[in-house]
Amino acid sequence: MLAHAAPLIETLPAATHAVVMGDLVSSEDTASVEALHSRFNAAVQWANEAHGPSIVSPLTITLGDEFQGLCASLKGGLGVVRDLRAQLLADGIGCRFVLGAVRLETPVNRARAWNMMGPGLAGSRQRLGDKRDVNAYRFELRGEPELQALMEAVGASLTQIEDSWTDRQREVVLALRAESAAPLAERLGMSAQTLYKIRRAGRFDLYERQWAALEAMAGRLDRALGLR
Repeated sequence: MLAHAAPLIETLPAATHAVVMGDLVSSEDTASVEALHSRFNAAVQWANEAHGPSIVSPLTITLGDEFQGLCASLKGGLGVVRDLRAQLLADGIGCRFVLGAVRLETPVNRARAWNMMGPGLAGSRQRLGDKRDVNAYRFELRGEPELQALMEAVGASLTQIEDSWTDRQREVVLALRAESAAPLAERLGMSAQTLYKIRRAGRFDLYERQWAALEAMAGRLDRALGLR
């Protein structure tokens, strides 16, 4: 008889939390480090406030242009990643992220994301440290390298779409998550026809489809891992 392989994502090691790590891209090249630092701090603080229910250890700036935090679930962590990336892009700040499943073996530090240890943290840090990879969305899923590679391939496609946007396309595509087309067009002082042209050129539908796929998989992983 043929041996049956373990069902997909049931080979993942046990996890207790999701870690979100990130850093700024080419921050050393900025004209004003002080202004960048101020906007970076403001964006991280905004993310902590906006995603408070999902975060168990707040996003904490660790090394000037790096940050990390813990979320209760991968889907919640992915929401933090998406919103913070959008917030920074809208401010003209490049950034990249890692979302990883971790098993914390020390108490949760609910004041700052420091002094915690457990499997998955080191791998996530190593994944973030790969400077050769231009992907803004990276993942650390111990035990499922193929699934990790698949999710990162979607992340790489999202990154390419974002990198191709003009300033106007970025403004419209990111705004369409929260605003319907008609009021957005009015706010931006353009016709509905022009807005839809920009939306199409910015590949909004493909962008949203890829995000939906990542969010669905993160939710499936959470159910397999028992994360809430």
